Amino acid sequence: MLDFLGMESLDDLHKNVPDELMFKGEMDIPEAFGSEYEMRRYVEELLDRDGDGKKYLNFLGAGCWQHYVPAICDEVNSRGEFLTAYGGEPYNELGRFQTQFEYQSLVAELVGMDVVNVPAIDWAQAAATTCAMAQRKTGRKQIVLPEILDPEKRAVIENFGRATTEFVTVACAEDGQIDLEDLKKKIGKDTAGVYFENPNYLGVIETRGEEISRIAHEAGAESLVGVDPITLGVMAPPPEYGADIVCGELQPLGIHMNYGGGLAGFMATRDEEDYVNEYPSRLFGIAPTTHPGEYGFGDVAYDRTSFGNLRDGAKEYVGTQAALWGLTAGVYLATMGPAGMEEVGQTCMQNARYAVQKLNEINGIKANSLGGHYFKEFVVDFSATGKTVAEIHKILLSEGIFGGKDISGEFPRLGQSALYC
Repeated sequence: MLDFLGMESLDDLHKNVPDELMFKGEMDIPEAFGSEYEMRRYVEELLDRDGDGKKYLNFLGAGCWQHYVPAICDEVNSRGEFLTAYGGEPYNELGRFQTQFEYQSLVAELVGMDVVNVPAIDWAQAAATTCAMAQRKTGRKQIVLPEILDPEKRAVIENFGRATTEFVTVACAEDGQIDLEDLKKKIGKDTAGVYFENPNYLGVIETRGEEISRIAHEAGAESLVGVDPITLGVMAPPPEYGADIVCGELQPLGIHMNYGGGLAGFMATRDEEDYVNEYPSRLFGIAPTTHPGEYGFGDVAYDRTSFGNLRDGAKEYVGTQAALWGLTAGVYLATMGPAGMEEVGQTCMQNARYAVQKLNEINGIKANSLGGHYFKEFVVDFSATGKTVAEIHKILLSEGIFGGKDISGEFPRLGQSALYC
């Protein structure tokens, strides 16, 4: 390589790097392994030092949840013809296109909409794109976000809209639900959309979704709803309480927790041209071929996307790195069916209710401290114990238990509280 570049040494290759940034010490690199087997044993020994959701009792959720993954999900998504992050090309990957169409159809049926995208990176990106779609559709620039929202998701949404969006925060009441009177004050003629989640970040079910959507629609804004799809076997789909655009996280649908991977965001709308044209991502449809009884699968309105358009002329730049998880979610939904999704939902709610009941029997602990309805997550207040969440979680860890997510820093008004799943 150096000969080809006409250089004498690696120092010549790195000469544009400022001297103060160059490493000048000796790198502490261990001896090379003699075989792949030795390296594997060493790495496995390192990994064995960590706890995981298989060894420990796990109460962590907050956006990545330890749901059971049917074996068929791993069997199908690990097949050679599917195992790629790429979405596929016309003419030579019609089978992959069909799996994406089937996934879209199943999620659409679950959420009560007609059109679903090839997955975005995660729920945060899907939520950000949902807000951008509302802006493009209405020609307005203001987005209303709830006070109770995952801070990391809020950061992504605000980063996406930094140059084009005015964000307004609506207060939440003591029970964790959106304060309708504050919403009426905050919404206006420049509001493109009102975004809320059901259940919200702290696990509270928003029982006034229909009223929130009505307030948004009266102002000419879109109702944007984020949802955990695992809830929809027992909860009403968002369109039933007025949602115009729905988004959420596919990870609960047959996808393992993967240390930051295994996430995929979806968006869903009605099959109306002014919504479909605002999707930045690939959409797959079905159409008859020239052979009677035969159907093909392909992109719908491809020129909307950054694949089919100039990069600077597209709605957004998108990729296909989460397409495999769309396939996985489709396999999960096809396996579970409506009855299976209802059973999962009932099990989640029963387990959560049992956990709240048992926790409230412990002196100094208040489970479901916000007092609202909940699905699988709830806030636990440890303030009356005289200990911090960190201290309690350290004790739990010594007993082989992962406590919930410490939210005492994110929501100081809730005291020493954690979000348990």
